[in-house]
Amino acid sequence: MNKAQRYLVFLVGLFVNSLGVSVITKADLGTSPISSIPYVLSLNFPFSLGAFTVVFSFLLIAIQLVILRRNFKAEHALQIPVSFLFGIFIDLTMAMLGDFVPTLYPFKLLFLLVGCVILGVGVYMEVVADVAMLPGESFVRAVCTTWKTEFGLTKICFDVSLAVIAAVLSLVLAHRLQGVREGTILAALLVGFLARLLGRLLPFTKPKASPAAAPAQDGGQPGWVISIGRQFGSGGREIGKYLADQLGFAFYDKELIREIAGITGYSEDYVQKREESMTNSLLYDLVNQMYGHAADQSAPKDAIFQAQSAVIRDCAAKGRCVIVGRCSDYILRDDAHCLSLFLHAPLAWRVQRKMATEHWTQAQARSEIAKTDKRRGDNYRYYTRQIWGHADHYDLCVDTRLGKEYILQAVQQAIAQRERLAAQRQAGG
Repeated sequence: MNKAQRYLVFLVGLFVNSLGVSVITKADLGTSPISSIPYVLSLNFPFSLGAFTVVFSFLLIAIQLVILRRNFKAEHALQIPVSFLFGIFIDLTMAMLGDFVPTLYPFKLLFLLVGCVILGVGVYMEVVADVAMLPGESFVRAVCTTWKTEFGLTKICFDVSLAVIAAVLSLVLAHRLQGVREGTILAALLVGFLARLLGRLLPFTKPKASPAAAPAQDGGQPGWVISIGRQFGSGGREIGKYLADQLGFAFYDKELIREIAGITGYSEDYVQKREESMTNSLLYDLVNQMYGHAADQSAPKDAIFQAQSAVIRDCAAKGRCVIVGRCSDYILRDDAHCLSLFLHAPLAWRVQRKMATEHWTQAQARSEIAKTDKRRGDNYRYYTRQIWGHADHYDLCVDTRLGKEYILQAVQQAIAQRERLAAQRQAGG
């Protein structure tokens, strides 16, 4: 998107955001955490929700100025006109909804959920536009920048603090709880989750990384890359190392961890425990939903995958290498000189192999194979939206019981055939 388009998306997102706040508020089950203090004040003083939103936003901007000092830049000043617009849009959308307030609890809950969806879409559009942040998210970023805190945890603490302050204000001013109810909790849980989900399902709105282009080597011949996916216990790593040794290729598996750690700043142990492993994608998105509010912050595991992708592309650009796992077949899917290979074997064979190599009992081997394959499959599906091990996604799927020599011959023949077909297309074109 060019600059004008980004500003347009941001303005539309800001309006959608305000509509979401208004719909949630009209559900009368509490409002979103960021709007809870202005809403409680609007219920007890003769000023609108939009007016108090502007005042509260200015307070957050002033605190950012104190926190950031010399680091308070011109981009932070954009929050001032944005806050005015947001307040105006909130009052406008509240007026559009009129006096409508659902009376039955099921309809209140439905209205609340609709509002959360709308607000999630608005947040997503603002993040995609990447023009400016609302004062709430910018305040969290200022805290993270100054005190080196983790964005997701800081955002959670910030939202909880707002809800608690709003509840105390309500008890002091009205002697009863207003504006903070179960809807506040649901909004806190769902809005970021939905924004993050949209960001993952709609990748076309983000700039695409250019595919790796393997340089010519050895008298002009392209440097082939072999990416290997493998079932746990199939011997994929050993076969990958054998292929690399026989072909004179570089070999990358655990060797990538050091480079990924260097890019992300996480320890090698931290990276190793979290890469290529996903326990529950829905729970993962829910736990990391606060990152749905941040244009320039990624959840730790997402940051690892992004660094991993960059390292894999860099390795592939050098050519003549074997890369094991880590969604490398998907990351290099546009590389004309990448041969993707999936190695598998029957469960019983893999169990016996792990019992022999790891000295596990049969029950232990079965359990570890099931858990590891599930985590690899879930991780692959989460980041590629494709089925791990499905034949359509690979050039070759081979049973490792056939032996290393057979697999080497199959790989060599596949590369030779790919080169022949490429030559025929060039000659015919």
